[in-house]
Amino acid sequence: MKKVIVHRFTMSDVEDPELFAAEPIYKWQQTEQGKWVMEHCKDCVFFTNPSQDFLGYQIAIQAVFDDTDYMMYRLKWE
Repeated sequence: MKKVIVHRFTMSDVEDPELFAAEPIYKWQQTEQGKWVMEHCKDCVFFTNPSQDFLGYQIAIQAVFDDTDYMMYRLKWE
């Protein structure tokens, strides 16, 4: 099993970052890459961290793939 950051984005300073992250995450899930990841990953979570570069947050979506799907992800998206 491999853990991979499949998508990252930044967000300005908001009162509830998890609530405001929902729309960009949903939009990413509707892309070709997002649909493929959601179909093939074993687990998918997102992390919200304060940004070191600006006043806001960095959001990272992490997926867990088995070895075959990890290889296909790397060939297709990296």
